[in-house]
Amino acid sequence: MAETGIDNDAVLTVLNKILETELAGVVCYSHYALMIYGYNRIPIVSWLRGQAAESLTHANEAGELITDFGGHPSLGIGPLLESHRHDIGDILTESLEHEMLALSAYYELLELVKDRNVMLEEYARRLIAQEETHLSEVRKMLRKPG
Repeated sequence: MAETGIDNDAVLTVLNKILETELAGVVCYSHYALMIYGYNRIPIVSWLRGQAAESLTHANEAGELITDFGGHPSLGIGPLLESHRHDIGDILTESLEHEMLALSAYYELLELVKDRNVMLEEYARRLIAQEETHLSEVRKMLRKPG
């Protein structure tokens, strides 16, 4: 890659953190989908599986960027947030925590590349917007009607 004025090592470290966080999302959302019971099971399971699939897409994107910048994608996985309580409210609260971790990593990347690398900056901004949307959705699901 051409010289961009970014700290390549720091960028690779954050991209690997993103990769690990998104892989943790795949595991957690897949697990949560298996633990849903009750009347609203079908749409909730569908939403959770969609989140798992999106996390895998995000992990793959991060991995591709890591190799683009000469790095080696981590085989690690981020924190698996699991309270062992499977009420939908508990699951959504854990989801909220996971989305905030991911959002934090994307903001960290944005700070490293802002005004230095358009591709990475646009990537970070796009994923920040997606994570903020997820946070908004989860917060709305946690609200009591009325």
